Amino acid sequence: MNKPSVVSFLITLLLAAAVCIQGGEPVKETVGNYLKTDQQYYIQPVNTNFPGGGLVPAPPTLGSLCPLGIVQTALYYIPGVPVSFSTPNAIMETTISTDDYVNIEFKSKIWFCDKFSKFWKVDESSSAAEEPSILVGGTKQEQNSWFKIENAGEGAEANTYKLTSFAGPVGTKLGTFKVPQLVVTNDKAKTLLVKFKKVDEVTTTTSTSRIEKLGLGMFPFY
Repeated sequence: MNKPSVVSFLITLLLAAAVCIQGGEPVKETVGNYLKTDQQYYIQPVNTNFPGGGLVPAPPTLGSLCPLGIVQTALYYIPGVPVSFSTPNAIMETTISTDDYVNIEFKSKIWFCDKFSKFWKVDESSSAAEEPSILVGGTKQEQNSWFKIENAGEGAEANTYKLTSFAGPVGTKLGTFKVPQLVVTNDKAKTLLVKFKKVDEVTTTTSTSRIEKLGLGMFPFY
């Protein structure tokens, strides 16, 4: 007869332990609201010294289309392609913390690489470079698709963050198209700092319409 109360006690204890273990702080978007898993955001670089816009999927080389890499668009008026954040084992919507591992997923309606998911991942193939690329086509439960959003550190603007992966910090290098391309790098000078801008319907409609009119489809950086 006491079994239900024992089970309830254990569940309560586990939940309390989980709260105590959580040592991070909520990640904030540009205006100071918490980053939520049920919202969409543009990821916008702030330190690439490149007069472009937000992050978009793009072919990593001239000779290949899929899987896609991730670059900063050269068009300053394109805020990027929206992304959503989720935690690998979450069962409900939640606020993202600086100590959470998260999956990052593009929410583009236009997608040429049907055989690949829209989740970000670190390239772990045998042909990966010394600074492996961040690609699209990850798997939610695989560790190479897990990222952290960490505070940028002292001296950075408010609500500015850096991304890290199991393989190391996320930075940029000039890619094939002479735009900043996301890679994993231990070179601190290349570390990417970003802000998160919440997507609203007006901005999304305007940006999508502009991209379609330009005929740029999913690659708004030419």
